[in-house]
Amino acid sequence: MKKLLTLFVTFMLWAIFTVQNVYAENIKFVQVSDAHLSAGSEFSQKVLKSAIKDINNQPDVAFVVFTGDNINNPNEENLKAFVKIASKLKVPYYVVLGNHDVYKSNGLSKTRYYEVLRQRNILYPQRKPNYEFKKEGFVFLIVDGAKEVIPGTVGYYRKDTLNWLEDRLTKHAQKDVVIFQHFPVEYPQGMEHRIKSHKTYRVEQYQELLSKHHNVLAVISGHFHTNAEHMNDGVYHIASPSLQALPHSYKIVDIITTKEFSPIIYTQLREFEVEE
Repeated sequence: MKKLLTLFVTFMLWAIFTVQNVYAENIKFVQVSDAHLSAGSEFSQKVLKSAIKDINNQPDVAFVVFTGDNINNPNEENLKAFVKIASKLKVPYYVVLGNHDVYKSNGLSKTRYYEVLRQRNILYPQRKPNYEFKKEGFVFLIVDGAKEVIPGTVGYYRKDTLNWLEDRLTKHAQKDVVIFQHFPVEYPQGMEHRIKSHKTYRVEQYQELLSKHHNVLAVISGHFHTNAEHMNDGVYHIASPSLQALPHSYKIVDIITTKEFSPIIYTQLREFEVEE
């Protein structure tokens, strides 16, 4: 009897472990980019509220990432209005900084930005603009390219940021990594007329760093307000349009892994109606 009980317990543990492993290989999340919310614009708030409501109706979403320019002008009033709406999400959310989000001389430094996020949403744990989180066996990195002293449309991934990214990619060399940031390191096609004003400063250093690591599945960004996706050296570069642009949309990303195969990324640009 004891032998049968031992076999049963062993089988149950194996079954649970197997199911967890299968589940850990699949994840669905949402990217919302360039929401440009303003406390003085009722319409921009309606757009974000409608997006949040639509996301809450999507099945199996693990989390949401706002990939920068979350507010239209860097002040606390706008940020508090943004957090009040974003906190209606039924799943955790994470925030990337964009060029519209911070301006130290205006009272909204990067440190203060994350303080406000935590004050208005006690479930928001992050304190720094570069950070990581893990879900279902994947590693997700938030990488900051915003300037807070002299803001502008040009992104800049500082040396300390690239050193941090190098450290994270090395540490998680055996894990699949997805990077979220505002400023792309591969420019979307058809955006040549905007590259001069919206480029990423010294982007070659970032690209060289990526070429040294083979665990990055995707780099997901915003900034150019366009829908674009392409593969380069095994990395899937994904860009999404502004939430405020017509038709209003956000992106749903599914990562599916089949045994003995590399993960496959599926994306859907999800359009939604703005409710009055």
